[in-house]
Amino acid sequence: MYFEQFYLGCLAHASYMLASEGEAVVVDPQRDVEIYLQAAEKNQVSIRHIFETHLHADFVSGHRELASRTGAQIYIGVQAEATFPHVAVEDGFQLRVGKMRITALETPGHTPESLCLVITDEEKSPAPWAVLTGDTLFLGDVGRPDLSKRYSPTQLAGMLYDSLHNKVLKLADDVLVYPAHGAGSLCGRNMRAERVSTIGTERLTNYALQIESREEFVKQLTSNLPTRPEYFLQDAEINRSGAPALADLPPLSPIEPAELKAILAEGGIALDVRPGEQYAAGHVPGSVNIALSGQFASWAGALLGLAARPVLIAESEEAVAEARMRLARIGLEDARGYLRGGITAWNEAGLPLATLPQMSVEALSERLHGSGLQVLDVRREPEWEAGHIEGASWWPLDNFKVAPPEIDREVPIAVHCKGGYRSMIACSLLLRAGFRNVVNVVGGFDAWQGAKLPVAAEKAVEA
Repeated sequence: MYFEQFYLGCLAHASYMLASEGEAVVVDPQRDVEIYLQAAEKNQVSIRHIFETHLHADFVSGHRELASRTGAQIYIGVQAEATFPHVAVEDGFQLRVGKMRITALETPGHTPESLCLVITDEEKSPAPWAVLTGDTLFLGDVGRPDLSKRYSPTQLAGMLYDSLHNKVLKLADDVLVYPAHGAGSLCGRNMRAERVSTIGTERLTNYALQIESREEFVKQLTSNLPTRPEYFLQDAEINRSGAPALADLPPLSPIEPAELKAILAEGGIALDVRPGEQYAAGHVPGSVNIALSGQFASWAGALLGLAARPVLIAESEEAVAEARMRLARIGLEDARGYLRGGITAWNEAGLPLATLPQMSVEALSERLHGSGLQVLDVRREPEWEAGHIEGASWWPLDNFKVAPPEIDREVPIAVHCKGGYRSMIACSLLLRAGFRNVVNVVGGFDAWQGAKLPVAAEKAVEA
């Protein structure tokens, strides 16, 4: 049996290809499906089956395009009520592919239609070898229970407890666990960075599986859930019908500096995807910086929304193409265009550049008392509660989509996150919202702790 995990770091997303006797199965494919076609060609197998463990909310799946290009059949849980051609899978469904057997377990909880796929390599053993758990069971965590319009988080959390204890944990301890996401995904809270585990390891180490009662499990899973980005429910609906092929998207239009200036004057969005240091040194006034690294697309979807039509600003046309691809992966497809020639062209057109001051944590420490400087922490609540700068205000970056923090616009604001990525985004949003005295703290809270500066720990007080 051939088995391969494909890990897309920018979305913390894992997809899989399995094959036996020349016939292949793809599970939870990403939007750009070329990698599976290349892997199939390399391993001399034909993709005949595509499984979706659930309607993904944090990315747009490539199941429809992959099926169109290969003739493969798509399988998804019956509760998904999918509108594309598919096989509606119920509990106990089995698919034999060569000497491999796939058995579906209906495991509602993260979503009503969630499936886990038990894989048996009959060439080696009649006992299950692995389980592809989708977003039901992660390494160190379980799926969040608030992604359904039909059921409440309390109802879903109860279903998830039953699915885990009555089905998934009935598997033997040596069965390998391969989830659909890893550390960094918003589909859970405490995922580990490893890519594979076992049922036995998770039984012993996963906090959610240590909770003895169903009542306590529901209570813990529905408390302090991370903010659910608005686009999550939109992506699930896109995946219910199936997204169009990436090749069908129209090409991006080049936009001249004068045109971009007019777009911004009318309230349009310019999305600068350059590294934060370059943005700080000089950027188009009013542009938003989300660097083309880390969780670029997730933050763009969460803060701008899928209906946004940003003009992209990048270092090169290659970076523009990469940004466009990453945005399409989460369903933000209708970018207005890109700034032809980038910042250089803007500058050569005689248009002004704005800058963003930065300061070290040592300089911040020196200015904390008596200078009137405000400190704004934009990390998430668990990070804040684990430790923060005394006297700082707290307004997580996730909340910026709703409103900027309620702080004095006239007093200088030093913004920090964990390492600097989110604080640069926050600074650009504050500048766009009309704040003028904004400075970014280089290295964020990691640098603050690294310099052994004092840390407070208490419940959060929002800005």
